[in-house]
Amino acid sequence: MNQSNIPAEVRDRIITAAVELYEQSDRDAFPTVDQVRRAAKVNMNDASAIMKEWRRAQTAQAAPVAIQVPEAVAQANTVALAALWRQAQELAKESLRAAQAAWETERSELDTMRQELADAYETQATELDQVKAAAETTEQAHQAQYKQASDELADVRAELAQAVTRAERAEAKAGEIERRAADLRAELDRAHQDADQVRAGLIEQQQATQAITAQLDQVRAELAKVQAKADAEREAHQEQRKQAAKEINHSAEKLTRLEAELDTTRRGESAAREEAAALRGRVEGMEKALAKSA
Repeated sequence: MNQSNIPAEVRDRIITAAVELYEQSDRDAFPTVDQVRRAAKVNMNDASAIMKEWRRAQTAQAAPVAIQVPEAVAQANTVALAALWRQAQELAKESLRAAQAAWETERSELDTMRQELADAYETQATELDQVKAAAETTEQAHQAQYKQASDELADVRAELAQAVTRAERAEAKAGEIERRAADLRAELDRAHQDADQVRAGLIEQQQATQAITAQLDQVRAELAKVQAKADAEREAHQEQRKQAAKEINHSAEKLTRLEAELDTTRRGESAAREEAAALRGRVEGMEKALAKSA
């Protein structure tokens, strides 16, 4: 990755995190790329690129300085020059060995970094799998909760529909009972009126019977008077006897007629009583039915 594309602020955060972690370990071991990435809160590519540069800076060695033998010294003492040359070769070899050691160290660091990156990748993959598993579990739980809530809502709606249906039926039944009660009340009122009329007719028939009975008693009294008078005057005057007989016959006919009227009145009174009893039973039945419907 081109490090020039990494913002300076990100670079500073990565280097600061690396230095702090390196100091916390007492400079015993370099922090891993994943540790720095987490501490600096950057992505893996930026952390890897800057950490590579930072580790190289920590392991860099001073480049060997070429040794130039002064010409005067060389001319003065060839032996000394040769010794110096051998020493320079030794220094060059040491510099080469140091460079090789630095290269080996850097290669080891790169191998370590690659292993760290692989470990970090595996860790992230594992974490991602765990997150996916947790997300799937959560999604399944949410789906189960949603299904349960949907089922409960469907049950509540069904119960509500049933309750509404029962309420409508109860309301209709209450209306029907109210209509039946109103009809029974109206019929009861008519029955009361009929009973009052029958009662009034019965009273009139009773009054008529009493009047006819009084007239009959009066006729009987008159008949007794006439018969007594006829018996007293039977011997005194035959004509009067005949006249009395006529009056008696006339009174007897009147008595027969009045008795027939009385019998008719009594039969009407009996029928009126039976009708009144039937109406009374009907009224009582309607009153009981009205009490039950209330």
